[in-house]
Amino acid sequence: MDISKDQIATLLDHDLHASAQMLGCFLVSSTSANPETSPQLKAENLILLGDSLFRDREYRRAIHTYKQALQYCKIIPKQNSTSARTSLSSRSSSPSSFNASVINENEVKFKIASCHSSLNETRLALAEMEGIPSKARTLQMSLLMAKLFRNSRHNRYAIACYRECLRNCPYVMEAIIALAELGVAAKDIISLFSQTSYKSGRTPFEHIDSNRWLQRYVEAQCCVASNDYKGGLELFAELLQRFPSNIHILLETAKVEAVIGKSDEAIVNFEKVRSLDPFLITYMDEYAILLKGKSDYTKLNKLVHDLLSIDPTRPEVFVALSVLWERKDERGALSYAEKSIRIDERHIPAYIMKGNILLSLKRPEVAVIAFRGAHDLRADLRSYQGLVHSYLAFSKTKEALHAAREAMKAMPQSAKALKLVGDVHASNSSGREKAKKFYESALRLEPGYFGAALALAELHCVEGRNGDAVSLLERYVKDWADDSLHVKLAQVYAATNALQEALSHYQAALRLNPQNEAAKKGLERLEKQMKGVDPDAPEEDEENEVEDADEEPDEIELLRE
Repeated sequence: MDISKDQIATLLDHDLHASAQMLGCFLVSSTSANPETSPQLKAENLILLGDSLFRDREYRRAIHTYKQALQYCKIIPKQNSTSARTSLSSRSSSPSSFNASVINENEVKFKIASCHSSLNETRLALAEMEGIPSKARTLQMSLLMAKLFRNSRHNRYAIACYRECLRNCPYVMEAIIALAELGVAAKDIISLFSQTSYKSGRTPFEHIDSNRWLQRYVEAQCCVASNDYKGGLELFAELLQRFPSNIHILLETAKVEAVIGKSDEAIVNFEKVRSLDPFLITYMDEYAILLKGKSDYTKLNKLVHDLLSIDPTRPEVFVALSVLWERKDERGALSYAEKSIRIDERHIPAYIMKGNILLSLKRPEVAVIAFRGAHDLRADLRSYQGLVHSYLAFSKTKEALHAAREAMKAMPQSAKALKLVGDVHASNSSGREKAKKFYESALRLEPGYFGAALALAELHCVEGRNGDAVSLLERYVKDWADDSLHVKLAQVYAATNALQEALSHYQAALRLNPQNEAAKKGLERLEKQMKGVDPDAPEEDEENEVEDADEEPDEIELLRE
């Protein structure tokens, strides 16, 4: 024969997928035209062609080709298929691997399942994987099966498969994180390590004793998964002492800090990660959200441009685009968030972003669905905040209170969870006294929590206690330089006609954050008040101002394309 399987295997080894695919067509054609070609040889050739298609991401064609190979496997003489099955332990389960001497049907099924998984066809992928006997599953097969069970919400089966992964190898980090998120206790995860057999000759206990860092990593992930963010951050900090500039640990730390509202600390860690690896995409949408919160549109623009140039197909990129575009066109931003979810149905920041945009568009009923999607994937602080604010937006006080209390139960040491309960009570005039107590409790638990201070100040104002609001905010302004505190204080002063003091605090807010829109608008209103002009009266050149406001940098338009 002019064409050999070795030639195609060599092309695959060198990642020359297109050439392998074209040559594979010649190979399959030559054997199918020959009636004397054995079924095994035809199957082997089809598997090689399927491998080249898989590598080229032509998953539908790969599935069709692999299934043709399995049909030939059914008519291979029994002794051949028996010997093939016995070779499982000596072969790789990679979709591109192939040993020309035998055919392992379990590996072919795994390759078909991998294709279905890449197409987000979880049910079909599971059906293929369930055709592989449990004792014949490799580590790679067990991990894929665990992910498929988890995606289909069969958590008990997913846990069993993830456990099996760690029994085979304690360093499957994906399995550690998944088990923590699925609620498995740290000690139960660590106990799996001692069940691993090692080729080094050392006992499992000796091996684990020399890897205390891995136990700390498990404990950190379990703390974060159980909403013990403080404990998680302490353990990550301990790991960073041993592994300085560890990109993964820095990212995990930054993500937790972003979730709990430690924006400045999170930004510092994200920027450190970017300096270490400017081509990294993981969690960069979280960084984008933080930059928008700081109104740092220069850095946000650059970040999104960088992400688009690295890999425009990742879900994080579309969330970052949504963050950037929200300022210009909320409906366009919403479409980006939805695109991110279509790419990865388990990408939590996309659901959070979608929910926030829907709230801004005054569609709280639909926002609830988005936040519930995030909550079902991972019940963290942001999903609870979204649910509470959405329910309150369409007067579902009972549901809002249930979500807030659930958050408080899940995070008993969280000042932000206490504030959520306060927010629900504050929405009703009869609950303001209760709200006051929850806000004060939140501030006792976390004195530097501006959200609770601002909410309590607002409550004072609503009840006519402007003096108490001023006293509270002035106390915070002395110790913390935060633009939102100055804006709120300026608003209170303006409401009591203390215009000079209001002016001073609006200016202070803009010195801290020149992009603070609330401060800009407040200052405009205040200047009208000081001139004796109705602040709500339209200006003569209002039309020109609107046109100016619609102008955006050229790069924004490029991003939209």
